[in-house]
Amino acid sequence: MRLIWNCCGSSATAPAAPSRSRSSNWEIPPPPFSKGGRQKAPLRKRGSGGFEAVQFYRPEREAAVLRRIKAANPGPLSDEEMARLFREIMSACLALERPLNVAFLGPEGTFTQAATIKHFGHSVVTRTMATISDIFREVEAGACDFGVVPVENSTEGVISHTLDLFMTSPLRITGEVCLRVQHHLLSRLPAPAEIRVLYSHQQSLAQCRGWLDRHLPHAERVAVASNAEAARRAAHESNAAAIAGIQAAEIYALKILAERIEDEPGNTTRFLVIGAQDAPASGQDKTSLLLSCRNQAGALHQLLAPLAAHSISMTRIESRPSRRDIWDYVFFIDVVGHREDSALNSALAHLEQASSLFKILGSYPVAVL
Repeated sequence: MRLIWNCCGSSATAPAAPSRSRSSNWEIPPPPFSKGGRQKAPLRKRGSGGFEAVQFYRPEREAAVLRRIKAANPGPLSDEEMARLFREIMSACLALERPLNVAFLGPEGTFTQAATIKHFGHSVVTRTMATISDIFREVEAGACDFGVVPVENSTEGVISHTLDLFMTSPLRITGEVCLRVQHHLLSRLPAPAEIRVLYSHQQSLAQCRGWLDRHLPHAERVAVASNAEAARRAAHESNAAAIAGIQAAEIYALKILAERIEDEPGNTTRFLVIGAQDAPASGQDKTSLLLSCRNQAGALHQLLAPLAAHSISMTRIESRPSRRDIWDYVFFIDVVGHREDSALNSALAHLEQASSLFKILGSYPVAVL
């Protein structure tokens, strides 16, 4: 079996998934070069008077390639390990053209940073932002190509602020990342009994509430902007500890006093990748919508009827205050499929007619890693 793929060009298509074979050979062609050196991306005029490179990052192609890598994996590496390896190869190839600039919720050592690296690989240029709002602003201004923002947790539910920002932002969702979250108790202290103050993000404090009640009932719990900020504070205070990930422990030179203290062992956070461009169909996609229905009896049922009529599966629905009028709500909905799929396209046309507010937030590949 020879698996040939192109990770930087814009014309090749991802290969079909061959059957597994232990004697398979993997052939990976280099990124495009010209006789005079590395081929540069052509430029197009930007509306502000500057120039920008023609789009060379193709999330739908990367997702398709990674799916085929997993399907064609002959071993002995696991499918996930093989996909992560090729993720890094593609990241390095893209960096030869131009490293992507990606904004994430900082400081260094947050789970958002881990999600960013998981999705884009280590060859991107990352920029730390103080707030989720700052991430949106940086990408909207063109200072960063993409941003990574948390949207929901399997234990604590939706990140309301992220959803609210989509109401007014012109940005599109171009990808998703699902990160298994493992919380550790970090400190300079030798034992948990000496901890007097515990710092962490409010979501992490909630996700570890049971463990903390049993093992650290005496410690004051203080919510901060991020787990990495919690680790930074714990590193500079003599009686403090933090709940954070292993990366934060390494960055801030903290001891791991207790591992995996989250109450739910399957604790997972979903992140969204935001950018200015739509992602074409990859073959396994989701579409996120922002809708509002008229204030009348049965309005929500009527609003969702087109999805059932076209056999479209809905994977999530969340309501948020619309901020337009008291007791007026908007709905964030995720459905299976890409907006270019014929069935979903027809359903969206009917949804738009039935909605008082209709906005497609983006169609994007289902998370592969």
